[in-house]
Formats: sequence, structure tokens, C-alpha cells
Amino acid sequence: MIKMLKNILLLLVAAGLSLSAGAQSNPWPSSTKPITFINPFPPGGAVDAFGRPLAKQLSGQLNDSILVDNRGGAGGTVGAAAAAKMAPDGYTWLLGAVHHSIAPSMYINLPYDITKDFEPIAIIGSVPHVIVVNPTKFPKNDLKSIIEEIRKNPGKYNYASTGNGTSQHLTGELFKMQNKLFITHIPYRGTGPALQDLVAGQVDMMFDTLAGAAPFIRSGQLIAVAVASNKRSEAFPNVPTAQELGINNFVVFSWYALWGIKGTSKDILDKMSAEVQIALASPEIKERWATLGASVPKMTRPELVNYINQEIVRWSEVVKKSGAKLD
Repeated sequence: MIKMLKNILLLLVAAGLSLSAGAQSNPWPSSTKPITFINPFPPGGAVDAFGRPLAKQLSGQLNDSILVDNRGGAGGTVGAAAAAKMAPDGYTWLLGAVHHSIAPSMYINLPYDITKDFEPIAIIGSVPHVIVVNPTKFPKNDLKSIIEEIRKNPGKYNYASTGNGTSQHLTGELFKMQNKLFITHIPYRGTGPALQDLVAGQVDMMFDTLAGAAPFIRSGQLIAVAVASNKRSEAFPNVPTAQELGINNFVVFSWYALWGIKGTSKDILDKMSAEVQIALASPEIKERWATLGASVPKMTRPELVNYINQEIVRWSEVVKKSGAKLD
């Protein structure tokens, strides 16, 4: 009996050593298996603008190819739902944005839960929103005069957004509520069409991200009236903040983040988190982000969890008070 127990023990030890050796022979990441970043928005958008340079930088650091898989639809919810079903093996990650903190209050019966199905890794970029206007639409292109003009003519003016339920839409609704204004919302299918019509004069104003509006501000096709930040942008130091112009608490950032799939091992999550921080500190990424007017908030992963929860609460209140709907 004792001999039998010894043999069983030896077999268990051998099996343990075998499993350990197997684990060591399959480190993460494997150069033979690519990593995929699911981007739940169409190609060419803001998430691509941040996600693709980051993927390229990380590919070199990890010595493994990283593919960006665009799966757009329903404000980023289709791709996020697909990502939530992927194996938590460290080879699939979600590129997301502030929209994923808005979605819970805009969509009924979401097929995923951003707080339960994913592990936030890092905010990879953060860009303030900016109030931009077509130069020909208002008698005076300063914020105080624009507010007075809209207040005198309720319903005359409109603002474009990149679609119902987007941060551009709800930033406009927040501005309307804070200043007790009536401005008609004109939703578009994406940033490009909205900005094109704003430049052409088909719409009057927009609450876009600084990254999206930057080229048109620099060219003079649009006028930046105020930035929705607690400090001026280094990319546009001559544009005042809304607070400087007398509008308090109008601070809105579109942020972009990387999530892991829930159930991914802590070792892999920690390694990716560390590698992302190295990538974001690289000269190549810093230079690229500067052209987009973007910054990278310093947050630990627990702080990021709290921040995302706060954003979910904040935008749910804006949705509820404004009555914003997807239509």
C-alpha cells in the first residue's frame, strides 16, 4: 500500500513537472500566434488614430505581430460584444473609447457589460472637446456672443455630431443644459461627414474632439471658440478654456482605452499593462499624440476602474436629464 502511494506521488510530481515545462514552452506572447486588437468602430476614426500607432509600437516591443480588426456597428457595441466572447488567452484585446461608458445608458439590453466582461489596461490617449463654428454663421465668433445670439434666436441654430449617443452628441446636450439653450441636434454617420458639412456651412457648430477638428482649425476653415478642458491645449495655446470664458464645469474629454478579456491571467494583464506604458512613453508615440492634441492621464489600473465607473454615472445623468435617444 505504501509503495503504491509512493508511485502515485511520483506520478503526480512528474505530471506537475510536465505541466510546468509545457507552460514554460508556451510563453506569452508567442511569436507564432498574432495578437488581435478588436476596434469596434469603422476604419479611419479616432480609435484607429490611437490604436494603430500603439499596435505598431507594441509589435516591436513584444516581437509579435498585432492586428487591428475593425468591427464597427451600433456605436461600438457590436465589436465589443464580439470581443467579450473571445477566449481570455491574451491574444484578443478590445480597443475602446468613452463611448463605452455612454452605451449602458443609451442601449437597452447590451449583450455585454463593459465593467464585468473586460479588464481595463490603460487609457491610451485623452483629447478634450472643442467648440468649433463655421466662420460665417455667427455675427461674432466669441463664446459669449455666440451664447447670446443662440439665446435670442431659439431653434435657429444647430449643431452637428458624429451620431446619436456619441460623446459629441452628449457634449452638445451638456452645453445646452448648462447654458439653457435650444440648439437643434443634427446627427451624422461619423466625424468626416459632420465636419465636411460644418465647413461647407450646412450646419452651424460642433462639439468635436480636438483631434478631429485640429486640421480645420489650423487651416482657418473652422474657428475654435473654446476648449472643454481645465487647461489650454499645448497644440492650440491661443484657444481659451470654457472656464476662462465664464462657463464652469464644462470639462469633457474623449478618451481611448485598451481592455483585456475577463479571465485573462493576471501575469498577462500585468505584462501588457507594463508594455503599454513603455510604448506610450516612446518618442514616436509622444510626437504622434502631440499632433492630435492628446495627453495620457497617469492612472493605476484600480484608478482606471474607478474613472470608468464615474464616467458611466456622469453620462447616464446627461442622458436622463437631456432625454437623449438613439432614434
